[in-house]
Amino acid sequence: MKEELLQKINDRTLVAGVVGLGYVGLPLAVEKAKAGFTTIGFDVQSAKVEMVNAGHNYIGDVVDSDLAELVKAGKLRATSDFSFIRDVDFVAICVPTPLDSHQEPDISYVRESTMAISRYLKKGTMVVLESTTYPGTTEELIKPLLEEGSGLVCGRDFYLGFSPERVDPGNLIYKTKNTPKVVGAVTKDGGEVISAMYRAVLEGEVFTVSSPAVAEMEKILENTYRNINIGLINEIGRLCHEMGISVWEVIDAAKTKPYGFQAFYPGPGLGGHCIPLDPYYLTWKAREYGFHTTLIENSMVINDSQPEYCVDRAMHILNRHKKAINGAKVLLLGVAYKNDIDDYRESPAIRVYKELLKVGAEVSYFDPWVPSFKNMYGVSGESLPELTPEVVRGFDLVMVTAAHHNVDYAMVQKNAVAIFDTKNVMKDITPRENIEVL
Repeated sequence: MKEELLQKINDRTLVAGVVGLGYVGLPLAVEKAKAGFTTIGFDVQSAKVEMVNAGHNYIGDVVDSDLAELVKAGKLRATSDFSFIRDVDFVAICVPTPLDSHQEPDISYVRESTMAISRYLKKGTMVVLESTTYPGTTEELIKPLLEEGSGLVCGRDFYLGFSPERVDPGNLIYKTKNTPKVVGAVTKDGGEVISAMYRAVLEGEVFTVSSPAVAEMEKILENTYRNINIGLINEIGRLCHEMGISVWEVIDAAKTKPYGFQAFYPGPGLGGHCIPLDPYYLTWKAREYGFHTTLIENSMVINDSQPEYCVDRAMHILNRHKKAINGAKVLLLGVAYKNDIDDYRESPAIRVYKELLKVGAEVSYFDPWVPSFKNMYGVSGESLPELTPEVVRGFDLVMVTAAHHNVDYAMVQKNAVAIFDTKNVMKDITPRENIEVL
């Protein structure tokens, strides 16, 4: 089985499959097709399937022309029919792994996708989970489901591994193709073949570890590291405010040290599909072993309360202008979770939006990247169509909640009554009498 798969990889006769055509799956499918492998994308959302098959791109990290050309050439197609799993030799599972209402892992998408794959899994197939999850998922959940549903034996009839996605939407340097990859498989041969497949597709280094659990844990470590350090700087920022010290100047000074320090920055909270969620997977799994992840949980408390802290700061700014927050008109600049993208998943700006509504503020937003958002934290909204001096003058407070580069901040400063800049994006704007920084 190993030699046959290696030969298929080498001569590009291997057929690749990707389950889940979102921010992770579609770029991966495109790269596999660009590398010469006939690729089938699977998704339960018919709208995505139709757009892919029409060559219409909906993901920022995919080049429109690449998708259109691959579809036209017959190298990439999409379907909602999982029976086509029997036609693939490699399948990557790239489905969401959110948290449920109790802040515990929701692995229903992974479970359902695995069960769908198991019904059509044939001998000699590689199955790889890319969705971020808790350590143990691949061997404790995926492996039994695949074996029971297919009647095949892992390691003898098919290979199984975990290779965590590393997607940073809007990153102009690192994309799917050139970002290093980690692979951990159930068997040594599985690790060798799965790694060979990724090396045939990607330019980034492929690093093979001893087991899926190691790969699962390293992914959690990547994002927990960031969560903890952002929690630290958010707490330092709160203390600096009380002491009348600029945390931004402190960070700029600290990062002059050429070793032993990496700069992290405060903000209105954490957003995106990884950093706010992944530590919860680890703390949940740790409880199985009677282990309490105290440091991690404390950082999560700080980061999760940052939107409320920003609203409290906004209230004090309004008070200084003799304006109650109840009934105040507040404009948020940016609801995306990071600058210059249209992704608003878990966006802290929307948490701020919701908290402002709860205390009675009249809230509007302007975001050139996000014309509207729906049902995020139980609220929805539509962006103002344009940002003009007249619009800015109509608000009691302007809050910068995303550091988009295509906003005229100088115009905002000239016309705003008061500004609360939670991203320090206006650091070079003068004069500054009406600007307060987080």
